[in-house]
Amino acid sequence: MPWRGKLRAVSRLPALPPVVDFALLLVVATAVSGLIWAVDAAFLRPRRVAVGGGRMSATGEPFQPAEPVLVEYARSFFPILLVVLLIRSFLFEPFRIPSASMVPTLLIGDFIFVNKFTYGLRLPVLNNRIVELGSPARGDVVVFRLPADPSTNYIKRLVGLPGDEVVYLNSRLYINGTAVPVAIEGPWSGDGSEAQPPSILGRETLGESAHDVLFIPSRPSFEGTFIVPPGHYFLMGDNRDNSQDSRYDLVGMVPEDNIVGKAVGIWMNWDFSSAPRLGRIGMAIR
Repeated sequence: MPWRGKLRAVSRLPALPPVVDFALLLVVATAVSGLIWAVDAAFLRPRRVAVGGGRMSATGEPFQPAEPVLVEYARSFFPILLVVLLIRSFLFEPFRIPSASMVPTLLIGDFIFVNKFTYGLRLPVLNNRIVELGSPARGDVVVFRLPADPSTNYIKRLVGLPGDEVVYLNSRLYINGTAVPVAIEGPWSGDGSEAQPPSILGRETLGESAHDVLFIPSRPSFEGTFIVPPGHYFLMGDNRDNSQDSRYDLVGMVPEDNIVGKAVGIWMNWDFSSAPRLGRIGMAIR
């Protein structure tokens, strides 16, 4: 069925303008600095040494010609840029959570690490998979590039796999005709409640993942039946009535190539309007 939706609550990260492709800038900076350093080492430095003609310095050491400032900067920054590029592209990438769509699992101001190799290694910028290591699993908290705007990253929980029928009805989730178990635990009063209306906390078991979800009784729930096409995934926010996710046109079904990685841990929480929540440091994301 077609997707519809009007809600604006989304989870967008990181906080970079859409026109800025940080991965591309990092690749270019690494390539340029490495090229400058390599060209100097192979061609320019030997010429400078030859011009010195075997002269000795005042201390009796062989004369070392002055290194151009540009080459000095390239030599200093290239190793750092290369390490950052490799870690960010193939290991872990940091993001910050700016919205409440994944409350109570993730709170506004959480700084998280995303595992980039769990689902296979991809080339930076091109995003082509070069090594198969695994596939997204039901229940994973996943960062993905918005299909309608690949420069924007969203974070949601993976609910439907390719070929699944996903039904959301009366605040209950059904996958392939089977109701997903959820136990209602009562009113939500935890961190982040100031960002939304009074909510009900539930404990949902999705695949091998047991996690908390929120429902807002005062807000109509977006319902529907959705068939997940081959090579795509259906993702939803844990804050079920305050999340723009695969139920809506803006997001829709997410192609496998748009998956960035699996959110695995919180390394800090600070929403800049209050003191950091130190208790969230080191928490695993489940």
